Amino acid sequence: MADTTERPAGYAWYALGLLTLIYVLNFLDRTLIYILFTPIKKEMAFSDLQLALLGTTSFVIFYTLLGIPFGRLADRTVRKNVIAVGLAIWSLFSGLTGFAHGFWTIFFCRVMVGVGEATLGPAALSLLSDFFPPRMRATVNSIYSTGVVIGGGLAFLFGGWIGQAMSWRWAFYLLGFPGLVLSLFAFLLREPLRGHTETTVTHATDWRLVFRSRRLLYLYAGYALFGLASNSLGIWGTAFYVRVHGFSLLVVGVAGGLISIFVGVPAVIAAGAISDRMTRRMSLTAAAALISIPLWIGFLFSNNVVLLVTINVFLFALAVLWVGPATADIHDVAGPHLRGLAIGVFFSIVNIVAYGIGSPLIGKISDALGVATNPNAMRYSLLVCPIACALGAMMLWAGSRSPAQPKAVVEEVIA
Repeated sequence: MADTTERPAGYAWYALGLLTLIYVLNFLDRTLIYILFTPIKKEMAFSDLQLALLGTTSFVIFYTLLGIPFGRLADRTVRKNVIAVGLAIWSLFSGLTGFAHGFWTIFFCRVMVGVGEATLGPAALSLLSDFFPPRMRATVNSIYSTGVVIGGGLAFLFGGWIGQAMSWRWAFYLLGFPGLVLSLFAFLLREPLRGHTETTVTHATDWRLVFRSRRLLYLYAGYALFGLASNSLGIWGTAFYVRVHGFSLLVVGVAGGLISIFVGVPAVIAAGAISDRMTRRMSLTAAAALISIPLWIGFLFSNNVVLLVTINVFLFALAVLWVGPATADIHDVAGPHLRGLAIGVFFSIVNIVAYGIGSPLIGKISDALGVATNPNAMRYSLLVCPIACALGAMMLWAGSRSPAQPKAVVEEVIA
């Protein structure tokens, strides 16, 4: 049993820094295409549905299919090697996207980015749980999760600038290929002893427990719905500003990048630190989903630029704060021998709902409402987001009240 007062070693903080940097590249390569939707659409004459298929469906196909087996792999093999190979794959195909000259070549590159990125979450979060004690779990996972907002911010900042100054193709070349170098550092990372930080040790390995926990099932559903709205802000936000409000790609990229980094980073870390002091972490994120509903309505129908940006700041902060608390809850409930699988299931479900269903649904509604001739139609297609927030808040609140024992393997089983 681990000593709960033991301070993490210096190498643990190095590992956290490296894995966070890798997650930055993960999310940069994942979201780069969103800021480039406008020039890609112009050159290729794609519909909004085709953009959604390229931006999300192509990526999510194998990301979700492989998330669960890669999660199981993270529970059974050397995790740092899984990360290194995955990083090399997604960086290579992110860079190769710039050479594509049609829908299906971009689609294939995005599929392979998804294959590579599916390796990271289960393995990295499992490693961090063995580098740091459970009392710091949500905080550490939230620091790692700043990769989401930093990576997304850099994609907007540099993607918007490179896309406008050079071309969308050069954005993929310059921001995709460098990850190949970082894969070497991942390969050289030390592999800690699995489960040695746990204060309550469990040896359960029955994978069915991951699907039988009432608390986990509410968590999966709640965060998938909240994630649909959160991800749609990044996926469709640029197109919304450009089409409905007439902003340039460069302005949206710079503003979006600054908001992502300077609002998102403190919001994510603060949420982790606060939730580590709470007995029911999902109460915090349920409240965030609930508050997001009126903010979404104001965001969609406001025409005042100052009010619009102000709402965007608060909406973004709420949209990103849930990742650290969510993964900490999963690790506490699943235990050291099932946490990779549980995280793989979590990411698969969230991405199926957010990317595989939500984004194409919004694109299809926009096309049906005639967004090509009436840009204001996006105000109505994006109403999917506040509806998803409402449903997600209900699931998360129910999950926070469901019986479960944190820091133990699942004990409540649905009959």
